[in-house]
Amino acid sequence: MDWGAFKISILLSSCTVALLAVLALMIARFLAWRHFWGKSVVEAMVALPLVLPPTVLGYFFLRFLGRQSELGKLYEQIFSQPLVFSFSGLVLVSVIYSLPFATQPMLRAFEAIPVSVREAAWCCGLTPWQTFWKIELPLAKRGILSGLVLSFAHTMGEFGVVLMVGGNIPDETQTMAIAIFDKVQSFDESAAETMSLFMLMFALCLMGLVNFLVQKRPQ
Repeated sequence: MDWGAFKISILLSSCTVALLAVLALMIARFLAWRHFWGKSVVEAMVALPLVLPPTVLGYFFLRFLGRQSELGKLYEQIFSQPLVFSFSGLVLVSVIYSLPFATQPMLRAFEAIPVSVREAAWCCGLTPWQTFWKIELPLAKRGILSGLVLSFAHTMGEFGVVLMVGGNIPDETQTMAIAIFDKVQSFDESAAETMSLFMLMFALCLMGLVNFLVQKRPQ
């Protein structure tokens, strides 16, 4: 069992979820309550990582975040290290790649809140912020939590984008998925089997948590 790779996977997933807890929540609420020209295009762009092959996304990330890109050069000038093949680069691409997994459940949860509920809160004297904090968040909490858990699970299991952008650097960018691939490549079937079974049980626990969160229980 490669606990170093598991630690990197947990840390990467945790950082990704922490950022998505803010970014995905803002996007989901905005799309749920706003109607504007081009909204369908914005929703399609947010959902795009769901249908694009990981290698395609990885290629574009390398082009726009690599050392020859303006963003890559700026990052390297500021932090004295390249953005690609680093843990920071992995976090950035993981946030983008896992964005729809967090946004979609949150969006559906906010859309399910009747407009009349918000209007009633305003009539009672609540400000928009108070309405969001005291009314919308509690009503949408199942969608929010399930979106975050799904994003965590998806980041834990991602392989293609992580390998292309982060490489395979032990204790820095080598996640569990890549470590399992390495074991298979080196014909270490025993280690690959152990790690795969561990990840299978871990994923089952996460999906069970998602089902528990979205299940409507009697009041």
